[in-house]
Amino acid sequence: MYKIMTAGPTQVHESVRRARSLETTNPDLDPNFAEFYKETCDILQELLHSSGTAYILGGEGILGLEAACASLTEPGDRVLVIDNGIFGKGFADFVTMYGGEAVLYTCDYRRPVDPAALKEFLDKDSDFKYATVVHCDTPSGILNDLSKICPLLAEYGILTVADSVAGMFGEYLNVNECQIDILCGGSQKALSAPPGLSMVWVSDKAMKAMESRKTPVASFYANLLTFKTYYEDKWFPYTMPISDIIGLREALDRVRADKDILARHERIASATRSAVKASGLSMYPVDGFSNTVTVIEVPDGLTDSRILGTMRDKYGIMLSGCFDVLAGKVFRIGHMGENANLEDMTAVMEALDGTFADLGYTLKCSLKEAFIEAYEAVPDRQDVSI
Repeated sequence: MYKIMTAGPTQVHESVRRARSLETTNPDLDPNFAEFYKETCDILQELLHSSGTAYILGGEGILGLEAACASLTEPGDRVLVIDNGIFGKGFADFVTMYGGEAVLYTCDYRRPVDPAALKEFLDKDSDFKYATVVHCDTPSGILNDLSKICPLLAEYGILTVADSVAGMFGEYLNVNECQIDILCGGSQKALSAPPGLSMVWVSDKAMKAMESRKTPVASFYANLLTFKTYYEDKWFPYTMPISDIIGLREALDRVRADKDILARHERIASATRSAVKASGLSMYPVDGFSNTVTVIEVPDGLTDSRILGTMRDKYGIMLSGCFDVLAGKVFRIGHMGENANLEDMTAVMEALDGTFADLGYTLKCSLKEAFIEAYEAVPDRQDVSI
């Protein structure tokens, strides 16, 4: 069994696994499940500071992204796709498959979106129904500042769809302050539940826009409107994956009880980046580093498959490669959720030291020693809340 230190899915705590094994009822018929589902959604609203409505969908995180686009997009709608990463650009596929016109705002994949430059663009063209933006682009490790980007879009009357699948619960996020209209998340990243669930937070403005459509949503499973009256009617549009949702609830309870969760992510990420730089390896991003994933360039003379294969087969640790324009160019360490702890990250750094030595590549210093030194240099502090 490998230690999973990938950029998602992440390790799952034993209490979450146990929760998923509990005896279940019929979620279609038992009103107690509707209460449990709503209570769980209320916790999601509380943790991310949303006055809108949260829903849990039965499908991996991509379902939430598609559902947001399916529910908002009508044929001919112009949609601004903020493209500074692989997942950012990927929103264009969802927009076009539902008849919209995707207009790409493409910028440097190694830096976060510059709100001032985006404003210059919007001053020339702001005729968009909604815009899509990624909080943490997992392939590149870039973190975009939603607290500046989404309010800027709102100034021009543009609704926002934000993907924080790999950001939320590892980075501070306040839905109301950011004025996000539909926020999308997934169970398997920093929340550290198994893959299989999407979460969406829907503002009143977004719900009104969906209800005001002139054409029906061209999907059933990806139609957020089908959930609107689930609680009043005690009825769900499809059978909900009850065991997965019970596990999700346990994972959320763990997050609520973890008062230093954001400080721990920041400390682990900072120490990781310090170690990478001290060793002579190169980070892929120039700035705008996420605290949930570190993306490292494959050194000249090596391949991603040799690094990943040695880590997996000799040291029992699974890291992530990448795909699309970054295929073969980088490897990724996921230090989010249950992965964001000193013991596991020390093991990763020690194994990387061994891997590079095995492959005949000389580092400037020990990753493990540099990581521990940087980690210990950060004073302890606690977050008062997520």
